[in-house]
Parts: sequence; C-alpha cells; structure tokens
Amino acid sequence: MGRSKAMLPFDSADTFLGHIVRTFLAAEVDDVVVVVGHEADAVIRAFPGDLPARFVENREYDRGQLSSVLAGLSVIDRPGVEAMLLMLVDVPQVSKATVRAVLDRYRQTQARIVRPTSGSRHGHPLLMDRSLFAELRAADPTTGAKAVVRAHASAAGDMETADEGAFNDIDTLEEYEQFVINRERRGARCAGGGTDAGDGDEHP
Repeated sequence: MGRSKAMLPFDSADTFLGHIVRTFLAAEVDDVVVVVGHEADAVIRAFPGDLPARFVENREYDRGQLSSVLAGLSVIDRPGVEAMLLMLVDVPQVSKATVRAVLDRYRQTQARIVRPTSGSRHGHPLLMDRSLFAELRAADPTTGAKAVVRAHASAAGDMETADEGAFNDIDTLEEYEQFVINRERRGARCAGGGTDAGDGDEHP
C-alpha cells in the first residue's frame, strides 16, 4: 500500500491504530498491547499520547504474523491472565459492541477460541484461552496461529454477528479508497439528517 496501515487516517481524529485502541478501551479490555514491526518508530510517534496502550517491538516481523502474536504473548502472559484478544490493524471498523460480545461469550462459555462469525466467515477480534498459549509457542511458523484456531474452534465459541466491521479487511489501496468514499457518504447523510440502517454503535 506504500505506507503503514497503522498510520492510515481512519477519520479526522484518528489513525487506524488509534481508532482500534479506542474501541478496545471503550469495550473495557483490561490491558491493550500493540505489537509494532515495520516502521515501528514512526508508528509509535504517530500514536495518540492520551491513550494508555503499551508497545512491544517485533524485530522479526518479516518472519510472519505468528512472530507478532508471540511478541505480544511474551508481554501479556503473566499470572491472572485468562485469555488473549487478537486484532489486526487492517480490520479497524469492528465495533466496541462486538468486542464486548466476544468477551461476554468467553465468560459465559469458557470456549478456548471465541470469534465473530457470519455464515462461513470468521472475523476479529479473536480470543484465545491461556490453555492454548503453549500450542501457539510451538506452532509451525509457516501455518501460524491458524492451525491452533482450527483445532480448537467450536460452536460454543463461534459468535454470529451482523457487524460487517468484524470482517472488512483493508489490505489494498483500492480497498482503502473505497473505505474513504463510504465514510464520506455516511458523513454526508448524517450532516443532512439521514440515518444509516444498522449503524450506531455497530459501525464506529
């Protein structure tokens, strides 16, 4: 895409990363840890100073996504931690209601994997119980965390949601441009007094 997704403007106030962290804090996530790799210093400098998040640098980010998961795990794994909530920076539109629902489903079911679903689609954030931490550390870097998730996903942990923000990846410049167009259209409708059906808390 030519620049770090973490620093892409989400709206007039926040970057992708800033918005995601605000969403997690609003959903009352206990401890937010951001793993940075490519352009780490620039990402940290661009991060809003008013948000209480911790940073860990993954110097081996070129080894794949699992290396970032393990870098974050090394910081959060301590006595009393029951689970880890994983989020990708290219899925910035997930709502705080969905994040809360994932946490609530875990508390209700103690499923080892909890994730938003819609039909056959699987979204974010993804919650992993601490009983899987050792499997994550032993996972094959070529397959990453996916094999662990597939092995332990269950009906109890698959949480149906209508929140499209949990599934919308923004991976390319074209997808980002479409995101900006859609955001401006929503803003114009709100300024004109219109309402988007299904919006509100589901689409921050």
